[in-house]
Amino acid sequence: MARNKAHFEGYFGIGIMEPKTEENVGTLWRSASLLGASFLFTVGRRYKKQSSDTSKSWKEIPLFHYTDFDDLFQHLPFSCQLVGIELDEKAVPIEQFTHPERCIYLLGSEDHGLSKAVRARCHHLVQLPGSNSMNVAAAGSIMLYDRHLKTHLAQPLPPQL
Repeated sequence: MARNKAHFEGYFGIGIMEPKTEENVGTLWRSASLLGASFLFTVGRRYKKQSSDTSKSWKEIPLFHYTDFDDLFQHLPFSCQLVGIELDEKAVPIEQFTHPERCIYLLGSEDHGLSKAVRARCHHLVQLPGSNSMNVAAAGSIMLYDRHLKTHLAQPLPPQL
């Protein structure tokens, strides 16, 4: 399936801080490819290619690696906002969130989420529905789908033939 590019200028990437399993990175990579992300990244732990990667997402979008959060933050592209996805009292519910034109979505590890220090440096914090943590790949996929829906709902529909 071809990547679904939005009809506006801008870009977005998504990544996981200290991912626990390769399967979650692989699942998020496939979702990122399908939902129009420009890139995927990991922070702190490298991804090892899985033999189960039948969609070959690596052909569609690149995977970057950052040694730690400071490395990621220092390499944020110009005018790109960092969006943390985390259960937090300061987080905006996803239903009310307006996605920046250029941003990077950062998910916390499956075990610990994003630290307070990392959350403090995010330009935005977004919270998914519910009061419990969910699978990191599922959370990232929901965030990407929300961006996809809001982007495409804002576009005028093409004329029908």
